[in-house]
Amino acid sequence: MEQNKMGTARVSTLMLKMGLPMILSMVLQAFYNVVDSYFVAQMPNGEVGVTALTLAFPIQLLMIAIGVGTGVGINALLSRSLGAGERERASRIAGNAIILGICTYIVFLFIGIFGVGAYLRSQTADAAVIEMATEYLRICTIISFGAILSMIYEKLLQGVGRTTFSTIAQLAGAVTNIILDPIMIFGWLGCPKMGIAGAAWATVIGQIVTFVMSAYLHHAKNRDLDTGLKHLKPQGKTIAEIYKIGIPAIIMQALMSIMTYGANIILGGISDAAVTAYGVYYKLQQFIFFAAFGMNNALIPIIGFNFGMRDRARVRDGIKFGLIYTLVIMALGTLAFQAFAPKIIGVFTLSAETETLAVTTIRVVTIGYLFAGANITFQGIFQAFGDGVKSLIVSALRLIVIALPLLWVLSRTANAAQNAWWAFPIAEVAAAVVAVALYRKVWRNVGASVQ
Repeated sequence: MEQNKMGTARVSTLMLKMGLPMILSMVLQAFYNVVDSYFVAQMPNGEVGVTALTLAFPIQLLMIAIGVGTGVGINALLSRSLGAGERERASRIAGNAIILGICTYIVFLFIGIFGVGAYLRSQTADAAVIEMATEYLRICTIISFGAILSMIYEKLLQGVGRTTFSTIAQLAGAVTNIILDPIMIFGWLGCPKMGIAGAAWATVIGQIVTFVMSAYLHHAKNRDLDTGLKHLKPQGKTIAEIYKIGIPAIIMQALMSIMTYGANIILGGISDAAVTAYGVYYKLQQFIFFAAFGMNNALIPIIGFNFGMRDRARVRDGIKFGLIYTLVIMALGTLAFQAFAPKIIGVFTLSAETETLAVTTIRVVTIGYLFAGANITFQGIFQAFGDGVKSLIVSALRLIVIALPLLWVLSRTANAAQNAWWAFPIAEVAAAVVAVALYRKVWRNVGASVQ
Protein backbone atom coordinates (compact mmCIF):
# COMPACT_ATOMS: atom_id res chain seq x y z
CA MET A 1 0.00 0.00 0.00
CA GLU A 2 1.21 3.52 -0.84
CA GLN A 3 2.50 5.36 2.23
CA ASN A 4 0.73 8.54 3.26
CA LYS A 5 2.92 11.61 2.76
CA MET A 6 2.13 12.85 6.28
CA GLY A 7 4.36 10.11 7.66
CA THR A 8 7.23 10.33 5.17
CA ALA A 9 7.70 13.82 3.67
CA ARG A 10 9.98 16.40 5.25
CA VAL A 11 7.80 18.20 7.80
CA SER A 12 8.90 21.77 6.99
CA THR A 13 8.06 21.28 3.31
CA LEU A 14 4.97 19.17 3.99
CA MET A 15 3.56 21.88 6.26
CA LEU A 16 3.81 24.38 3.42
CA LYS A 17 2.50 22.03 0.74
CA MET A 18 -0.53 21.16 2.85
CA GLY A 19 -0.86 24.55 4.49
CA LEU A 20 -0.81 26.82 1.45
CA PRO A 21 -3.87 25.22 -0.19
CA MET A 22 -5.64 25.31 3.17
CA ILE A 23 -4.71 28.96 3.64
CA LEU A 24 -6.09 29.76 0.20
CA SER A 25 -9.21 27.77 1.05
CA MET A 26 -9.76 29.62 4.32
CA VAL A 27 -9.05 33.04 2.80
CA LEU A 28 -11.60 32.28 0.10
CA GLN A 29 -14.14 31.64 2.87
CA ALA A 30 -13.45 35.15 4.15
CA PHE A 31 -14.44 36.49 0.75
CA TYR A 32 -18.05 35.44 1.29
CA ASN A 33 -18.69 37.99 4.03
CA VAL A 34 -16.30 40.69 2.86
CA VAL A 35 -17.67 40.71 -0.68
CA ASP A 36 -21.21 40.88 0.68
CA SER A 37 -20.26 43.86 2.86
CA TYR A 38 -18.48 45.63 0.01
CA PHE A 39 -21.40 45.46 -2.41
CA VAL A 40 -24.06 46.10 0.26
CA ALA A 41 -22.12 49.24 1.23
CA GLN A 42 -22.64 50.54 -2.33
CA MET A 43 -26.44 50.43 -1.93
CA PRO A 44 -28.31 53.73 -1.29
CA ASN A 45 -28.80 52.75 2.37
CA GLY A 46 -25.45 50.96 2.42
CA GLU A 47 -24.30 51.78 5.96
CA VAL A 48 -27.59 50.49 7.38
CA GLY A 49 -27.05 47.35 5.30
CA VAL A 50 -23.50 46.87 6.65
CA THR A 51 -24.82 47.24 10.19
CA ALA A 52 -27.47 44.62 9.39
CA LEU A 53 -24.77 42.23 8.15
CA THR A 54 -22.76 42.89 11.32
CA LEU A 55 -25.71 41.93 13.54
CA ALA A 56 -26.44 38.84 11.42
CA PHE A 57 -22.80 37.72 11.46
CA PRO A 58 -22.71 35.96 14.88
CA ILE A 59 -25.26 33.38 13.65
CA GLN A 60 -23.12 32.76 10.57
CA LEU A 61 -20.12 32.38 12.88
CA LEU A 62 -22.09 29.90 14.97
CA MET A 63 -22.80 27.88 11.83
CA ILE A 64 -19.08 27.92 11.05
CA ALA A 65 -18.33 26.99 14.66
CA ILE A 66 -20.39 23.81 14.57
CA GLY A 67 -19.19 22.83 11.09
CA VAL A 68 -15.53 23.55 11.73
CA GLY A 69 -15.61 22.23 15.31
CA THR A 70 -17.11 18.95 14.17
CA GLY A 71 -14.53 18.96 11.39
CA VAL A 72 -11.70 19.29 13.90
CA GLY A 73 -12.83 16.07 15.57
CA ILE A 74 -13.13 14.42 12.15
CA ASN A 75 -9.72 15.73 11.05
CA ALA A 76 -7.87 14.63 14.18
CA LEU A 77 -9.46 11.16 14.28
CA LEU A 78 -9.04 10.53 10.55
CA SER A 79 -5.36 11.42 10.50
CA ARG A 80 -4.63 9.44 13.66
CA SER A 81 -6.53 6.37 12.39
CA LEU A 82 -4.76 6.46 9.03
CA GLY A 83 -1.41 6.91 10.78
CA ALA A 84 -2.16 3.76 12.78
CA GLY A 85 -3.16 1.90 9.60
CA GLU A 86 -6.85 1.63 10.56
CA ARG A 87 -8.56 2.25 7.20
CA GLU A 88 -11.93 0.74 8.15
CA ARG A 89 -12.18 2.88 11.29
CA ALA A 90 -11.25 5.99 9.29
CA SER A 91 -13.92 5.21 6.68
CA ARG A 92 -16.52 4.77 9.40
CA ILE A 93 -15.57 8.14 10.87
CA ALA A 94 -16.00 9.77 7.46
CA GLY A 95 -19.43 8.26 6.90
CA ASN A 96 -20.71 9.33 10.30
CA ALA A 97 -19.33 12.81 9.71
CA ILE A 98 -21.65 13.24 6.73
CA ILE A 99 -24.65 12.18 8.84
CA LEU A 100 -23.67 14.74 11.48
CA GLY A 101 -23.53 17.45 8.81
CA ILE A 102 -27.11 16.67 7.74
CA CYS A 103 -28.30 16.82 11.37
CA THR A 104 -26.56 20.17 11.86
CA TYR A 105 -28.34 21.61 8.84
CA ILE A 106 -31.73 20.62 10.27
CA VAL A 107 -30.92 22.61 13.43
CA PHE A 108 -30.12 25.76 11.47
CA LEU A 109 -33.17 25.28 9.26
CA PHE A 110 -35.33 25.60 12.39
CA ILE A 111 -33.31 28.58 13.63
CA GLY A 112 -33.92 30.31 10.31
CA ILE A 113 -37.66 29.65 10.41
CA PHE A 114 -38.36 30.41 14.06
CA GLY A 115 -35.44 32.21 15.75
CA VAL A 116 -34.09 35.02 13.57
CA GLY A 117 -36.48 37.78 14.67
CA ALA A 118 -35.94 37.35 18.42
CA TYR A 119 -32.18 37.07 17.95
CA LEU A 120 -31.93 40.37 16.03
CA ARG A 121 -34.25 42.29 18.38
CA SER A 122 -31.92 41.39 21.25
CA GLN A 123 -29.22 43.57 19.66
CA THR A 124 -31.07 46.59 18.29
CA ALA A 125 -34.43 48.36 18.14
CA ASP A 126 -33.71 50.00 14.77
CA ALA A 127 -36.55 48.82 12.52
CA ALA A 128 -34.64 49.38 9.26
CA VAL A 129 -31.65 47.37 10.47
CA ILE A 130 -33.86 44.55 11.77
CA GLU A 131 -35.77 44.35 8.49
CA MET A 132 -32.63 44.09 6.36
CA ALA A 133 -30.86 41.71 8.74
CA THR A 134 -33.90 39.43 8.90
CA GLU A 135 -34.17 39.27 5.12
CA TYR A 136 -30.48 38.37 4.81
CA LEU A 137 -30.17 35.94 7.72
CA ARG A 138 -33.29 33.91 6.97
CA ILE A 139 -31.96 33.01 3.53
CA CYS A 140 -28.50 32.17 4.89
CA THR A 141 -29.87 29.83 7.58
CA ILE A 142 -32.81 28.16 5.80
CA ILE A 143 -30.58 27.31 2.82
CA SER A 144 -27.46 26.56 4.88
CA PHE A 145 -26.99 22.93 3.83
CA GLY A 146 -24.33 23.97 1.30
CA ALA A 147 -22.29 25.83 3.92
CA ILE A 148 -22.46 23.09 6.55
CA LEU A 149 -21.89 20.05 4.35
CA SER A 150 -19.08 21.76 2.41
CA MET A 151 -17.24 22.24 5.74
CA ILE A 152 -17.66 18.53 6.54
CA TYR A 153 -16.38 17.40 3.16
CA GLU A 154 -13.52 19.90 3.33
CA LYS A 155 -12.31 18.27 6.55
CA LEU A 156 -12.64 14.79 5.04
CA LEU A 157 -10.32 15.85 2.23
CA GLN A 158 -7.92 17.71 4.51
CA GLY A 159 -7.78 14.89 7.04
CA VAL A 160 -6.17 12.58 4.46
CA GLY A 161 -3.83 15.28 3.13
CA ARG A 162 -5.76 16.06 -0.09
CA THR A 163 -5.84 19.78 0.53
CA THR A 164 -5.70 20.76 -3.16
CA PHE A 165 -9.12 19.17 -3.73
CA SER A 166 -10.73 21.17 -0.92
CA THR A 167 -9.15 24.37 -2.25
CA ILE A 168 -10.52 23.77 -5.75
CA ALA A 169 -14.02 23.43 -4.30
CA GLN A 170 -13.64 26.55 -2.17
CA LEU A 171 -12.32 28.54 -5.12
CA ALA A 172 -15.29 27.54 -7.29
CA GLY A 173 -17.75 28.65 -4.60
CA ALA A 174 -15.97 31.93 -3.87
CA VAL A 175 -15.78 32.90 -7.55
CA THR A 176 -19.47 32.09 -7.93
CA ASN A 177 -20.32 34.32 -4.96
CA ILE A 178 -18.18 37.21 -6.22
CA ILE A 179 -19.76 37.08 -9.68
CA LEU A 180 -23.34 36.77 -8.43
CA ASP A 181 -23.17 39.45 -5.71
CA PRO A 182 -23.43 42.57 -7.92
CA ILE A 183 -25.69 40.81 -10.41
CA MET A 184 -28.26 39.88 -7.76
CA ILE A 185 -27.90 42.93 -5.50
CA PHE A 186 -28.15 45.58 -8.24
CA GLY A 187 -30.16 43.66 -10.83
CA TRP A 188 -27.58 43.33 -13.60
CA LEU A 189 -27.89 41.19 -16.73
CA GLY A 190 -31.66 40.92 -16.48
CA CYS A 191 -31.66 39.60 -12.91
CA PRO A 192 -34.26 41.19 -10.57
CA LYS A 193 -32.79 43.83 -8.23
CA MET A 194 -32.88 42.10 -4.84
CA GLY A 195 -30.77 44.34 -2.61
CA ILE A 196 -29.50 42.69 0.56
CA ALA A 197 -31.46 39.51 -0.27
CA GLY A 198 -29.34 39.25 -3.42
CA ALA A 199 -26.20 39.20 -1.25
CA ALA A 200 -27.69 36.30 0.73
CA TRP A 201 -28.66 34.36 -2.40
CA ALA A 202 -25.21 34.86 -3.92
CA THR A 203 -23.67 33.54 -0.71
CA VAL A 204 -25.78 30.38 -0.43
CA ILE A 205 -25.42 29.57 -4.13
CA GLY A 206 -21.63 29.84 -3.82
CA GLN A 207 -21.74 27.56 -0.78
CA ILE A 208 -23.82 24.98 -2.65
CA VAL A 209 -21.27 25.01 -5.50
CA THR A 210 -18.49 24.32 -2.97
CA PHE A 211 -20.52 21.51 -1.37
CA VAL A 212 -21.29 19.78 -4.68
CA MET A 213 -17.66 19.92 -5.85
CA SER A 214 -16.14 18.82 -2.54
CA ALA A 215 -18.64 15.93 -2.25
CA TYR A 216 -17.77 14.78 -5.77
CA LEU A 217 -14.03 15.00 -5.12
CA HIS A 218 -14.38 13.04 -1.88
CA HIS A 219 -16.54 10.23 -3.25
CA ALA A 220 -14.81 9.96 -6.62
CA LYS A 221 -11.16 10.78 -5.87
CA ASN A 222 -10.43 10.12 -2.19
CA ARG A 223 -8.61 6.77 -2.33
CA ASP A 224 -7.49 6.82 1.30
CA LEU A 225 -11.02 6.04 2.49
CA ASP A 226 -13.85 3.69 1.53
CA THR A 227 -16.99 5.67 0.73
CA GLY A 228 -19.65 2.97 0.47
CA LEU A 229 -23.18 3.41 1.84
CA LYS A 230 -22.48 1.00 4.72
CA HIS A 231 -20.22 3.62 6.31
CA LEU A 232 -23.12 6.12 6.49
CA LYS A 233 -24.81 4.03 9.17
CA PRO A 234 -24.81 6.10 12.40
CA GLN A 235 -22.73 4.52 15.15
CA GLY A 236 -22.90 5.94 18.64
CA LYS A 237 -19.32 5.03 19.52
CA THR A 238 -17.91 6.72 16.39
CA ILE A 239 -20.02 9.85 16.90
CA ALA A 240 -18.91 9.98 20.54
CA GLU A 241 -15.26 9.79 19.43
CA ILE A 242 -15.77 12.64 16.96
CA TYR A 243 -17.42 14.85 19.55
CA LYS A 244 -14.97 14.00 22.32
CA ILE A 245 -12.57 16.23 20.38
CA GLY A 246 -15.20 18.12 18.40
CA ILE A 247 -17.40 19.49 21.20
CA PRO A 248 -14.59 21.50 22.83
CA ALA A 249 -13.66 22.69 19.33
CA ILE A 250 -17.29 23.63 18.61
CA ILE A 251 -17.51 25.54 21.87
CA MET A 252 -14.18 27.16 21.11
CA GLN A 253 -15.36 28.28 17.68
CA ALA A 254 -18.76 29.30 19.08
CA LEU A 255 -16.97 31.64 21.46
CA MET A 256 -16.18 33.76 18.40
CA SER A 257 -19.91 34.04 17.78
CA ILE A 258 -20.57 34.89 21.42
CA MET A 259 -17.79 37.46 21.40
CA THR A 260 -19.10 39.26 18.30
CA TYR A 261 -22.65 39.15 19.67
CA GLY A 262 -21.49 40.56 23.01
CA ALA A 263 -19.25 43.13 21.34
CA ASN A 264 -22.15 44.31 19.15
CA ILE A 265 -24.25 44.96 22.27
CA ILE A 266 -21.43 46.66 24.19
CA LEU A 267 -20.31 48.81 21.26
CA GLY A 268 -23.94 49.72 20.59
CA GLY A 269 -23.74 51.62 23.88
CA ILE A 270 -21.07 53.83 22.32
CA SER A 271 -22.66 54.44 18.91
CA ASP A 272 -24.04 52.72 15.83
CA ALA A 273 -20.87 53.86 14.06
CA ALA A 274 -18.78 51.81 16.52
CA VAL A 275 -20.86 48.69 15.76
CA THR A 276 -20.47 49.19 12.02
CA ALA A 277 -16.74 49.92 12.32
CA TYR A 278 -16.23 46.75 14.34
CA GLY A 279 -18.22 44.73 11.82
CA VAL A 280 -16.16 46.00 8.89
CA TYR A 281 -12.89 45.38 10.75
CA TYR A 282 -13.93 41.91 11.88
CA LYS A 283 -14.67 40.78 8.36
CA LEU A 284 -11.40 42.23 7.07
CA GLN A 285 -9.33 40.59 9.80
CA GLN A 286 -10.70 37.22 8.71
CA PHE A 287 -8.27 37.30 5.78
CA ILE A 288 -5.39 37.17 8.27
CA PHE A 289 -6.95 34.95 10.92
CA PHE A 290 -8.38 32.52 8.38
CA ALA A 291 -4.91 32.22 6.86
CA ALA A 292 -3.59 31.34 10.32
CA PHE A 293 -6.44 28.84 10.76
CA GLY A 294 -5.51 27.38 7.38
CA MET A 295 -1.99 26.69 8.60
CA ASN A 296 -3.53 25.33 11.78
CA ASN A 297 -5.62 22.94 9.69
CA ALA A 298 -2.39 21.58 8.20
CA LEU A 299 -0.74 21.33 11.61
CA ILE A 300 -3.50 19.20 13.17
CA PRO A 301 -3.42 16.21 10.76
CA ILE A 302 0.39 16.25 10.48
CA ILE A 303 0.89 16.17 14.23
CA GLY A 304 -2.05 13.79 14.70
CA PHE A 305 -0.78 11.35 12.05
CA ASN A 306 2.74 11.23 13.45
CA PHE A 307 1.44 11.06 17.01
CA GLY A 308 -0.49 7.98 15.85
CA MET A 309 2.83 6.60 14.48
CA ARG A 310 4.56 7.49 17.78
CA ASP A 311 7.23 9.47 15.92
CA ARG A 312 8.54 12.01 18.44
CA ALA A 313 10.87 13.86 16.06
CA ARG A 314 8.19 14.45 13.45
CA VAL A 315 5.70 15.56 16.10
CA ARG A 316 8.19 18.13 17.40
CA ASP A 317 8.90 19.35 13.86
CA GLY A 318 5.17 19.73 13.25
CA ILE A 319 4.86 21.89 16.36
CA LYS A 320 7.93 23.98 15.52
CA PHE A 321 7.13 24.75 11.91
CA GLY A 322 3.42 25.22 12.59
CA LEU A 323 4.30 27.92 15.12
CA ILE A 324 6.91 29.59 12.91
CA TYR A 325 4.72 29.72 9.81
CA THR A 326 1.69 31.00 11.74
CA LEU A 327 3.70 33.80 13.36
CA VAL A 328 5.00 34.82 9.93
CA ILE A 329 1.41 35.06 8.65
CA MET A 330 0.35 37.20 11.60
CA ALA A 331 3.42 39.45 11.31
CA LEU A 332 2.71 40.10 7.64
CA GLY A 333 -0.92 40.82 8.46
CA THR A 334 0.10 43.28 11.16
CA LEU A 335 2.42 45.16 8.82
CA ALA A 336 -0.16 45.30 6.02
CA PHE A 337 -2.97 46.55 8.23
CA GLN A 338 -0.80 49.08 10.04
CA ALA A 339 0.58 50.49 6.79
CA PHE A 340 -2.58 50.53 4.69
CA ALA A 341 -5.48 50.84 7.15
CA PRO A 342 -6.95 54.07 5.69
CA LYS A 343 -6.78 52.77 2.11
CA ILE A 344 -8.31 49.42 3.06
CA ILE A 345 -11.22 51.04 4.91
CA GLY A 346 -11.61 53.60 2.12
CA VAL A 347 -12.78 50.81 -0.18
CA PHE A 348 -16.10 50.75 1.71
CA THR A 349 -18.65 53.54 1.42
CA LEU A 350 -18.82 54.66 5.06
CA SER A 351 -19.48 57.91 6.91
CA ALA A 352 -16.46 59.91 8.06
CA GLU A 353 -17.09 58.96 11.71
CA THR A 354 -17.36 55.23 10.96
CA GLU A 355 -14.32 55.27 8.70
CA THR A 356 -12.20 56.96 11.40
CA LEU A 357 -13.32 54.45 14.01
CA ALA A 358 -12.60 51.51 11.69
CA VAL A 359 -9.04 52.74 11.08
CA THR A 360 -8.53 53.14 14.84
CA THR A 361 -9.84 49.61 15.39
CA ILE A 362 -7.34 48.17 12.92
CA ARG A 363 -4.40 50.13 14.31
CA VAL A 364 -5.05 49.06 17.91
CA VAL A 365 -6.24 45.46 17.55
CA THR A 366 -3.42 44.37 15.23
CA ILE A 367 -0.90 45.13 17.99
CA GLY A 368 -1.91 41.78 19.49
CA TYR A 369 -1.70 39.73 16.29
CA LEU A 370 1.55 37.90 17.09
CA PHE A 371 0.13 36.74 20.41
CA ALA A 372 -3.09 35.74 18.64
CA GLY A 373 -1.03 33.65 16.20
CA ALA A 374 0.68 31.86 19.07
CA ASN A 375 -2.70 31.18 20.70
CA ILE A 376 -4.16 29.75 17.49
CA THR A 377 -1.15 27.45 17.07
CA PHE A 378 -1.27 26.14 20.64
CA GLN A 379 -5.01 25.52 20.26
CA GLY A 380 -4.26 23.38 17.19
CA ILE A 381 -1.48 21.49 19.00
CA PHE A 382 -3.82 20.62 21.87
CA GLN A 383 -6.49 19.45 19.40
CA ALA A 384 -3.99 17.26 17.52
CA PHE A 385 -3.16 15.51 20.79
CA GLY A 386 -6.88 15.02 21.48
CA ASP A 387 -6.84 17.48 24.41
CA GLY A 388 -9.66 19.76 23.30
CA VAL A 389 -10.31 21.08 26.81
CA LYS A 390 -7.00 22.95 27.00
CA SER A 391 -7.64 24.39 23.55
CA LEU A 392 -11.02 25.56 24.83
CA ILE A 393 -9.44 27.21 27.87
CA VAL A 394 -7.13 29.31 25.70
CA SER A 395 -9.98 30.27 23.39
CA ALA A 396 -12.29 31.21 26.26
CA LEU A 397 -9.64 33.45 27.81
CA ARG A 398 -8.82 35.37 24.62
CA LEU A 399 -12.37 35.73 23.32
CA ILE A 400 -14.69 35.89 26.33
CA VAL A 401 -13.27 35.77 29.84
CA ILE A 402 -10.85 38.67 29.40
CA ALA A 403 -11.94 40.43 26.20
CA LEU A 404 -15.63 41.11 26.85
CA PRO A 405 -15.44 42.34 30.48
CA LEU A 406 -12.51 44.56 29.58
CA LEU A 407 -14.37 45.86 26.50
CA TRP A 408 -17.34 46.69 28.74
CA VAL A 409 -15.11 48.59 31.20
CA LEU A 410 -13.30 50.53 28.47
CA SER A 411 -16.57 51.34 26.71
CA ARG A 412 -17.51 53.38 29.76
CA THR A 413 -14.39 55.53 29.85
CA ALA A 414 -14.28 59.18 28.82
CA ASN A 415 -12.89 58.44 25.35
CA ALA A 416 -14.63 55.10 24.83
CA ALA A 417 -14.62 55.16 21.02
CA GLN A 418 -10.81 55.21 21.09
CA ASN A 419 -10.11 53.17 24.22
CA ALA A 420 -12.47 50.20 23.82
CA TRP A 421 -10.40 48.43 21.16
CA TRP A 422 -7.49 47.84 23.56
CA ALA A 423 -9.50 45.02 25.14
CA PHE A 424 -8.62 42.71 22.25
CA PRO A 425 -4.78 42.86 22.20
CA ILE A 426 -4.64 42.76 26.01
CA ALA A 427 -6.75 39.58 25.98
CA GLU A 428 -4.43 37.95 23.42
CA VAL A 429 -1.33 38.67 25.51
CA ALA A 430 -2.88 37.25 28.68
CA ALA A 431 -4.15 34.13 26.92
CA ALA A 432 -0.72 33.51 25.33
CA VAL A 433 0.90 33.37 28.75
CA VAL A 434 -1.57 30.70 29.85
CA ALA A 435 -1.21 28.80 26.54
CA VAL A 436 2.56 28.46 26.97
CA ALA A 437 2.11 27.12 30.52
CA LEU A 438 -0.49 24.59 29.35
CA TYR A 439 1.71 23.46 26.45
CA ARG A 440 4.63 22.71 28.75
CA LYS A 441 2.36 20.52 30.86
CA VAL A 442 0.92 18.72 27.83
CA TRP A 443 4.30 18.05 26.25
CA ARG A 444 5.63 16.44 29.46
CA ASN A 445 2.84 13.89 29.18
CA VAL A 446 2.79 13.47 25.39
CA GLY A 447 6.57 13.46 24.98
CA ALA A 448 6.84 10.48 27.31
CA SER A 449 4.38 8.47 25.19
CA VAL A 450 6.19 8.81 21.83
CA GLN A 451 9.61 7.59 20.73
